[in-house]
Amino acid sequence: MSLIALVTGASSGFGQMIARDLARAGHVAYASMRGLKGKNADKVHDNAEFAKEHGVDLRSIELDVQDEVSIATAVQQIVDEQGRIDVLVQNAGHMVFGPAEAFTPEQLAQLYDINVLGTQRVNRAVLPHMRRAKSGLLVWVSSSSVAGGVPPLLGPYFAAKAGMDALAVCYAKELAPLGIETSIVVPGAFTSGTNHFANAGQPHDDAIATAYAEAWPIGFADRMQSALNSTVPDDADPSEVGRAVVNLVAIPCGKRPLRIHIDPASDGAAVTFAVMDRVREQFLDRISFPELMHPAVPDLHSGADGKEI
Repeated sequence: MSLIALVTGASSGFGQMIARDLARAGHVAYASMRGLKGKNADKVHDNAEFAKEHGVDLRSIELDVQDEVSIATAVQQIVDEQGRIDVLVQNAGHMVFGPAEAFTPEQLAQLYDINVLGTQRVNRAVLPHMRRAKSGLLVWVSSSSVAGGVPPLLGPYFAAKAGMDALAVCYAKELAPLGIETSIVVPGAFTSGTNHFANAGQPHDDAIATAYAEAWPIGFADRMQSALNSTVPDDADPSEVGRAVVNLVAIPCGKRPLRIHIDPASDGAAVTFAVMDRVREQFLDRISFPELMHPAVPDLHSGADGKEI
């Protein structure tokens, strides 16, 4: 059963892994990124080589989650080529590291724009097609920081991820009556094997950043990052995230979990989220809308080409 999947932020890290694993599983995977002919030209070449070597359908596509025209063009290209989009993986995001006060409001707005508003732009381009098909799957790549351990120096990023997670939960309920399913993947801290920390943004207010560095105990920031690294087992494998998405896609519609965790550091998010999500389910019962916990699925829930989503 080959499905058509769009993965945002797929130039590297989780996104690249997810796109490649979906292609290896027999799906048509569109790995979206910026700068196909510029900064990511090498990634386009690597994807083409990967597809050739493994005999899979992995395609690079230009998509900037901050640009509505770019998104609309990419989505239309996929629909023109395939006739539909069955799976959307909301993975694009950006991390920052430093004292929260040293980040300017404009930096926080930019971070929110990528991590939260970017998902809204892509949803508004993709969901009309899923609504017409009365089927589809949205996979959101969240973060254990939303409900688990929250170390300092990552505050703006954690805040943006929390906003994205809250949006995903609300979308799940609104899309359920339309036959569109939602699953939220919650990775923990993977301090190696991805480019999150290597490419993390830094605060722009150097004066405040310096003031914190001078006021903190010596080596505070370095020790904090080392402490975070120490919580991650040596055998932590970020490729588990891609395999988890493949497994989610393989589950029949209506049976997929709202949330799955891939957290080798065990920072407590799995426990907290279980309580949070259960409280939300109970509230739906209280207001007499328990059916919103699962998508509306007939005996055979079909996509535009008759394939079960």
